[in-house]
Amino acid sequence: MLNRLLAVVWVLACAFISPLSQAQSPTWVDSGSYPFPLRFFEFDLQGTPVQMAYMDVAPSAVSNGQAVLLMHGKNFGSDYWAHTLRVLSQAGYRVIAPDQIGFGQSSKPDQEYRFQDLARHTARLLDQLQLQRVAIVANSMGGMLGVHFARMFPERVSALVLENPIGLEDYAQAIPEQTTEHLQALEMQQTPASYRQFLHHSYFPNWQAEYERYVEQFARTQSNPDYPHLAKVSAQTYQMIYHGPILEELPLLKVPTLLIIGQADRTVFGRRFAPPEAVRSMGNFPALGKAAQQRIPDSKLLEFEGVGHVAHLEVPERFNSAVLAYLKDPH
Repeated sequence: MLNRLLAVVWVLACAFISPLSQAQSPTWVDSGSYPFPLRFFEFDLQGTPVQMAYMDVAPSAVSNGQAVLLMHGKNFGSDYWAHTLRVLSQAGYRVIAPDQIGFGQSSKPDQEYRFQDLARHTARLLDQLQLQRVAIVANSMGGMLGVHFARMFPERVSALVLENPIGLEDYAQAIPEQTTEHLQALEMQQTPASYRQFLHHSYFPNWQAEYERYVEQFARTQSNPDYPHLAKVSAQTYQMIYHGPILEELPLLKVPTLLIIGQADRTVFGRRFAPPEAVRSMGNFPALGKAAQQRIPDSKLLEFEGVGHVAHLEVPERFNSAVLAYLKDPH
């Protein structure tokens, strides 16, 4: 009887989220969109309790004893890795897919965001899960985080896959700096129609009906009473990207790296804040991918013709096959 009571107490304790944590975790992505159950890693951040949402997916086939960590982009949560999660699990990998602090179902404190801090939070999560070494697959802003993580914790990274990472050029050279207040105001002016246009032109040149779910997620976010706070956090994470370029970090990487570059991608972070002539030569991912491969030691490059910024959604079978082949033999 006592053991049963202790077990119940333990379950309740694991499921408990303090009111403060809930207040600082307004929804950015509908939890119903996640393909596997969400878990929460709670820790103290600058004197404030926060929670980091993540999926921990066990191998659905015979385990190969290896783990993969997935890193999402700025305008997504880890739910958009659904197909990749399943494929990696079926191949025998344990797969960890967190929402970084400031994104998805994780806490969104009002603070300065830095890639170095997100990397440390992720390392703490891996410690909690008793994972000492992982392969990283990272998209867009997640690619920037993946580079910072691999630079800070090279001994913990067996291989790094960068899917159209942003930060391959120095945006500050052409994009004027913006105040957080201005960025928040612009975020508040977005509509579902303008957000759809943004996704189409920035991420998905080959628009498909299934991408409407991301417009619907944005519309739900806008209807959230905490939307002003969410808009501010979005502005703060914009500043993190603007002030955290990875260009000079690339030659210092010490882990095997694969670049998967959609050749139709023309994403320029902060494009609208510069005159057209200032950014005309930017966002050329075919050229950026080749230049990055030359800068990164022990790296390979795969070019996906006709594909935009998020290959794992546009051409999932091709993307997942490439990732599995590389993880099997990254050298």
